[in-house]
Amino acid sequence: MKKMLKGLRAALCVALPFIAQAPADAATPAATGAADQTLVQRGAYLAQLGDCAACHTAPKGKPFAGGLPMNTPMGRIYVTNITPDARTGIGGYTEADFARALREGVAKDGHNLYPAMPYPSYAKVDDDDVKALYAFFMHGVAPVQQANRESDIKWPLNMRWPLMFWNMAFLEKGAYRDKPGKDVAWNRGAYLVQGLGHCGSCHTPRGVAFQESALDESGSAFLSGALLDGWFASNLTGEHNAGLGRWSDEDLRTFLKTGANRHASAFGAMTSVINNSTQAMSDQDVAAVSTYLKSLPPVGGTGAAAYTYDPQATKVSLDRPANDAGARVYTAYCMHCHGVDGHGFAPMLAPLAGNPNVLAKDASSLINVTLNGTGDLVIDGVPSPFPMPGFAAVLDDQQIADVLSFVRAGWNNGAPAVGAAEVAKLRQSTQAGR
Repeated sequence: MKKMLKGLRAALCVALPFIAQAPADAATPAATGAADQTLVQRGAYLAQLGDCAACHTAPKGKPFAGGLPMNTPMGRIYVTNITPDARTGIGGYTEADFARALREGVAKDGHNLYPAMPYPSYAKVDDDDVKALYAFFMHGVAPVQQANRESDIKWPLNMRWPLMFWNMAFLEKGAYRDKPGKDVAWNRGAYLVQGLGHCGSCHTPRGVAFQESALDESGSAFLSGALLDGWFASNLTGEHNAGLGRWSDEDLRTFLKTGANRHASAFGAMTSVINNSTQAMSDQDVAAVSTYLKSLPPVGGTGAAAYTYDPQATKVSLDRPANDAGARVYTAYCMHCHGVDGHGFAPMLAPLAGNPNVLAKDASSLINVTLNGTGDLVIDGVPSPFPMPGFAAVLDDQQIADVLSFVRAGWNNGAPAVGAAEVAKLRQSTQAGR
């Protein structure tokens, strides 16, 4: 029973079909009437804010045609086609059908969607933006006839009806409403972060039923960082060490537009967010998001004193690497990019001294990126020249543990050491199927 409950919790995080396949004789609302191109263009921008392409476009696949495989503890699933094809996509959806799926997690045929489709966040999207998104998906996306693949998830974990009760407990219906006493920029930023941006889906811890522990700033856990799919999504509050407390407004805007700044570089799923979403945001919306995030009080810190840089002890270790296993690995594989001083060559090569990801309590992201590297940041069509390579085939578990422990202690970072067992666990989970 305990094992089944664990599996059920895991199933709730699966990004199963966003929209059900339309029947062959379905009406095609997309074919009726002339599209308002201004509305379609607006919807295209909103789809970028929602990062819809990241999940619904497979590598080398056609836009929004689905097919992206996702591994889960219960089996592999394939993301669905959300082009306006009437047979295999969402061409049979009316605007009301679309709105219900987007904001309530209920598909046209009445089946419930798993809450990894971030409808608890999209519930806050207002009617005008839903209309624009619908116009884009019906008139701005090319229809692709590509049948959806069935998942490998077996009964009873593939049952949907229990999600009705999940929605009753955790879904807060109703579009975002401006908060009194807050200015236009703050409210716009809150709307984007909590709604289309669905930042909390990754950056907010989950409860026992896989619900987000908080949906806005009124909850103390909101955006305080969370472990998800082998990565630790960073703390986005004003916490000084592992959060955004040392980031200026300009630092945050630069990161959202380029994926890198003087403090850190994007990796893991955040690379896709930068590539497909935030770099396309208007300067006004970037400023609004920064305004909102910078207003969040510090939460979820390590309890350590505020970080201050101190290179001396680390320099001594690097001068005598034979005496320190982590220093030996660092000098051989890391120092040429990240430097003796730990400052790297930001923003092209990430710093390690004071990097919020290095200072975080959970080292999962550091282990994962060391094992597997990260994809290219592609800004204005130009790939980053120095992506992080993976070392899974070069370094064993103990070597990776040693070098990450060295980095987390170095330059006064003061973060806990990493054990070889932690590395082995992530190696097994992230290398499976490669």
